[in-house]
Amino acid sequence: MKPPTKTPVSDYLAHLVGQSVNTIDTPALVVDLDALRLNLGRMAEFAKKHNVRWRPHAKTHKSAALAKLQLLAGAAGICVQKTAEAEIMAAAGIRDIYISNEVVAAHKLARVAVLANRMAAENGRLAIAVDSIEGVSRLAMAMNDARAARLGSAVIDVFVEIDVGQGRCGVAPGQAAVALAQEIRKHPALRFAGLQAYHGKAQHLRGAQQRREAIAMVVEDVLYTRKMLEAAGLPVELVTGAGTGSMVCEAASGAFGELQSGSFLFMDADYAANERDPAQPHFEHALFIKTQVISSREDHAVCDAGHKSHAIDSGLPKVHAFDADSELNYLNGGDEHGILRPAGTSSRIPAIGRMLWLIPGHCDPTVNLHDFIIGVNGGLRSGTVERIIRVDARGAAT
Repeated sequence: MKPPTKTPVSDYLAHLVGQSVNTIDTPALVVDLDALRLNLGRMAEFAKKHNVRWRPHAKTHKSAALAKLQLLAGAAGICVQKTAEAEIMAAAGIRDIYISNEVVAAHKLARVAVLANRMAAENGRLAIAVDSIEGVSRLAMAMNDARAARLGSAVIDVFVEIDVGQGRCGVAPGQAAVALAQEIRKHPALRFAGLQAYHGKAQHLRGAQQRREAIAMVVEDVLYTRKMLEAAGLPVELVTGAGTGSMVCEAASGAFGELQSGSFLFMDADYAANERDPAQPHFEHALFIKTQVISSREDHAVCDAGHKSHAIDSGLPKVHAFDADSELNYLNGGDEHGILRPAGTSSRIPAIGRMLWLIPGHCDPTVNLHDFIIGVNGGLRSGTVERIIRVDARGAAT
């Protein structure tokens, strides 16, 4: 596959490798590689303990290099949400990709069919989700057109998505899912691969008991649907779903065979605000915005990281505090600025030139604002730049 055009690494970024974190210009997206590796190890250990596969969402990092690190750590493959993301990851050598979303546009499905055949020819695998008879019909037509054009004879794995509480995509649990699976079985180019059951809203319920109760209802829907499918002679090979906030519940349920958690890799401020379930591995903050104080007054300071450097859909970023003196609140300062005020009685207003680290509220859209992530080892205070990580799928929205 022809790789997409890539933004070149600037001389500045190339020369950063091996240099102190203090040389990183601001604002910049930085990953603490030591924390990231701890998170990877803890996720792999958790999945092994519960005898489930893990297929992390690459939409979190949009980076082929980080996807490959996850695969080396034991991930079964990756999830993406967009056809373009799948194309980019496949071009970079990722061989097991699941588009955990509905694709219905004819021109996009033609791309899906081409990609499925290319991946099959390279001993790879592409899967996709559906939630309508129309979606199945359109997918089958695209795969048949690819066969007619002699692009290959691949069979694509298809998961039936059921709505288990998200209120977004998905058919109702039960008979509607059976009808959809039966429709998939009618098409030689499609293979019914199992159920997609993801409850996104449950990820952000703050209380651990709230999340347990929400996922208990998900499990009921999954087991009910599975029973009906099997009664209709449609074995359910795999149930896939779960996210970082609730994965302990799905893993312990016995109903799920695969976890799609992605944000655990970076652990943003929103997920950290959840009450931690005792069974949940401790994931470290690994993604930061490095910023510098550019103005300082008696009651506040201003840094150079505004909304153009971090997403705010899940709230404003948190200032990473190394000690009581550096406990600060980040307030809305607009596109290019952040307002900083003391968070405690012992906190001090930082002086002009002071370097600070922000923990984004939501990692996924924050990463999508940057072309590169600067990977640091040895810590944020005295570490060195180890590598420059390309955000390959930035802006891959189709």
